[in-house]
Amino acid sequence: MSDARTPAQIESDIKTRRDKLAVTLDEIGVRVHPSTIKGNAKAKVTEAVDNTLGRAYVSANRAVSGVRAQFVGEDGSPRLERIVPVALVGVAVIGLVTLSVAKRR
Repeated sequence: MSDARTPAQIESDIKTRRDKLAVTLDEIGVRVHPSTIKGNAKAKVTEAVDNTLGRAYVSANRAVSGVRAQFVGEDGSPRLERIVPVALVGVAVIGLVTLSVAKRR
């Protein structure tokens, strides 16, 4: 058995490879086109920002829940033994700031 190919088979193989090469070159052209590169970069930045914002939200939510747990009991009732001293300190700070501003005038 001979591996000799006919000229028609060779021409057919060349055409097939040429068509495949044309498709590959078109794909490369799309990938390196500035608008494609810009779109890919924008998508990566958007994804990174979304991930960062998601982590920030989770962290902030965790912090707020922690602070809330300090001032609200498990049954939802306010913990006055903690709220009253913090409120008094807040009022004292506001009073001191007000007095300081009044003395400067």
